[in-house]
Amino acid sequence: MHLKDLIVHADDSSNSDARVGLALELAAANDAHLAGIYVRPPYYAAGFVAAEVGPEVFEILRKIADDTASRAKARFLAAAEKIDVTIEWRESEGPLDEMVAMHARYADLAIVGQPDPDGEATVNSYDIAGRVVLYSGRPTLVAPYIYKPGKLPERVLVAWNASREAARSVNDALPFLQRAKSVSVISVNPHRAPDKWGELPGADISLHLARHGVKVEASQFVAEDVEVGDMLLSRIADWGIELLVMGGYGRSRLREFALGGTSRHILHHMTVPVFMAH
Repeated sequence: MHLKDLIVHADDSSNSDARVGLALELAAANDAHLAGIYVRPPYYAAGFVAAEVGPEVFEILRKIADDTASRAKARFLAAAEKIDVTIEWRESEGPLDEMVAMHARYADLAIVGQPDPDGEATVNSYDIAGRVVLYSGRPTLVAPYIYKPGKLPERVLVAWNASREAARSVNDALPFLQRAKSVSVISVNPHRAPDKWGELPGADISLHLARHGVKVEASQFVAEDVEVGDMLLSRIADWGIELLVMGGYGRSRLREFALGGTSRHILHHMTVPVFMAH
């Protein structure tokens, strides 16, 4: 897959700069078009409430929304001025996750962000990454709020568990894997489901990637007393990894949140960009 059409969720928060910066770097490296999507929250009220508050209140809310959208647009355009890429600005109104997922269906990749838990709270700052991964039908790149634009990832870690979601993510991430200087495939606790891994865990997918020109090596870890998410974060830190590729939500998202799944853990504690597909 060639990355020629990208979309990034942009808003007026300070951590929007991280994901917009990453999106601009990707667009420049791939000679791709980049669209910034800003989503206005829907304003509606029951008939009797609207009659009580009057139209003036809704005019004030609309003016606030216009000002916020203008700030977000100015922030996006100012960042884009520094890089020679073709861009466009879009505005939509409705539920944030639904609107971003809908626009993502017409792009090769969606770039969204991890909310800063200590940053300013805005109507657009809650976690949308999981919803876009699940509902867009497109791969999603999540930028951590601490991400500093500078260079694209060159050391990549692939979290391989032989699942459908992992296979989809690896395939969609080929543009990143092929340009990387090194790719490490890691299998955690493969002995728990030996029938789905093949003779040597990680070997088959590594061979497949090597045939695509990827510089890859495979390893496996047994960590009965360590959560998979913590193991991945540890390897990211120890190996100087700059991008994590993994499947998103192998079971229902409700069950993931109830049980504290790996996808949810990574999205909450990520330190490098995370590429996900479902």
